[in-house]
Amino acid sequence: MRNIIPALLFSLLISCSHSVSVKKILPENWDSYSAGDKVMDGLVKVTAPQVKGAHDAEFVCFDNKAYIITMVNDSMPGESPYWPFVYNTLSVIDLKTLHVQKIIPVSRGNQIFENDILPEGACFVPRIIQKDTKTLRCFFASEQPEIRQSQIWYLDFDVEKEAFIDRIYRMKFKTDEGVFDMQPQYFCEDSTIKPTAGFYLFDSFKNFDGETYVAVNNFMAKQNGLAKMNATLDTVELLGYYKDSKKFALSESSVNRLPDGTWMAICRNDGQQWDGTNYLFQESKDGKSWDFSNRFDFVVNGINAKPTFNKFNGIYYLGWQEKSQIDGKEIPRCLFNVDVSRDGKNWERKYSFKTDKSFQYPTFHEYNGSIWLSVTQGDIENGKKRIMFGKLE
Repeated sequence: MRNIIPALLFSLLISCSHSVSVKKILPENWDSYSAGDKVMDGLVKVTAPQVKGAHDAEFVCFDNKAYIITMVNDSMPGESPYWPFVYNTLSVIDLKTLHVQKIIPVSRGNQIFENDILPEGACFVPRIIQKDTKTLRCFFASEQPEIRQSQIWYLDFDVEKEAFIDRIYRMKFKTDEGVFDMQPQYFCEDSTIKPTAGFYLFDSFKNFDGETYVAVNNFMAKQNGLAKMNATLDTVELLGYYKDSKKFALSESSVNRLPDGTWMAICRNDGQQWDGTNYLFQESKDGKSWDFSNRFDFVVNGINAKPTFNKFNGIYYLGWQEKSQIDGKEIPRCLFNVDVSRDGKNWERKYSFKTDKSFQYPTFHEYNGSIWLSVTQGDIENGKKRIMFGKLE
């Protein structure tokens, strides 16, 4: 009996500890589809009337406004680095009214600046960050695949004047080999890979311990890694390549840090499928050496599209695209799930965004206690036509 009582007490303590660690975030009978519908009902279009194709927006919120940068074109739905008519715009949104105040041109091929001229080619995968209290910095890739090396450029937006400073600069890329122009040829773990295009600052910028990090991606070479921005936001330093990225055709990752400090990346997979699982996860203790982690059993039936991995107010938000049908017909990228967790291990489905307008490449950011999102939408026949924006919660 003396041995049984301590054992029972120990078992009870373990049970209580486990119940605390997996305490539910969402109320019982939570409907992720209804929650997603409610969010989508409040979204507004933020691309210009003449735009026929738009994709992959990013944004920052500042002084009660959202500044949304995206790649657009006025010719056809969709996007391609081979289309020289793809250009970038910046939409300015009043967060109180969701009114589009301005849509400002950012960059296009052959544009003349005070200090340089952009070459011909698509202005692709734009990103934005708040540089200081008066300035936003915008980044994009100038692409002309198979003709020249693409280059990441940046330019600054004066918030007070609501205008871009008429100067443009080449982003730099630091590796163990030195500091180079940020071009695909210098992001090649395998020396036999010599891509000319597709190198991007892909994930949202994220801050940890006072440092700014971003996942980088070469879409065409299926090469991925974690990088750190320098203090002046003009150089990206590569910390490490993901493991076997090219072998498994991984791409377009989103990265975060778990409670114990471990880095975790969710990666789009354009290669072999395992048990219906599309997305693969990698982990790293230091951001330099990466290895595969266990795949989450709830991330199944995924398709090749950009994932998201954020943390807001102590809660992780993991977003991924699921293969699905509407009225018996398979619609590309019509379902995007967002799962939430306190510990990065136990997850609950909070949002299911399902629509025949498609719901793809969303971005989420917190500002003044609210979480906002931008997303690419289109229609059944032709996706990637417009950027929508609104409040998640």
